[in-house]
Amino acid sequence: MITFSRFLSLSFITGSLWVFAGNPAQAAPASTLDEAALYTQSVLAKVGAERFTAPDFHPGIVRHMVMFRFRPEVTATLRNEVTKRFLALASQSHRPDGKPVVVSIEAGPQNSGENVDLGLQEGYLVTFRSEGDRNFYVGRPVVTDSRYFDPAHDAFKAFAGPYLEKVVVFDFPVTATSQP
Repeated sequence: MITFSRFLSLSFITGSLWVFAGNPAQAAPASTLDEAALYTQSVLAKVGAERFTAPDFHPGIVRHMVMFRFRPEVTATLRNEVTKRFLALASQSHRPDGKPVVVSIEAGPQNSGENVDLGLQEGYLVTFRSEGDRNFYVGRPVVTDSRYFDPAHDAFKAFAGPYLEKVVVFDFPVTATSQP
């Protein structure tokens, strides 16, 4: 694992897992990026931010899983406000032309009981129609040009960051499904 300041990042070529300890808006210095993050940055450099965040960039369902551990002093009221604002991103996140970026956002508390939750307390599942929509939504630390990222999500990260002790993010394109 690669650690620096208060941020830890693990990424995989087929998805990404970001673990933040502290402010999730902090970006990793380029010298600490792992193979998948370096690959993502190289794709961004090759195609440019406009293409990288376009709605038709790598179309297909993409899931963005986010899990929070709140700081011990954060009240239930504040936790509820964080979740309320996160869910509001489903309607607030849109492109400059007004087109929505998010398909859906689901939320709920951790309740697996398997004792492998890393102390995480709340989970969110955000669905996108393409990697481009996800890239636009995520923005920083990957996309730094404000013309090509979602200001609503950026503002949410600034709001929620001070209340969070740990954040885990795992993104993946849906490549297989199974139903009974």
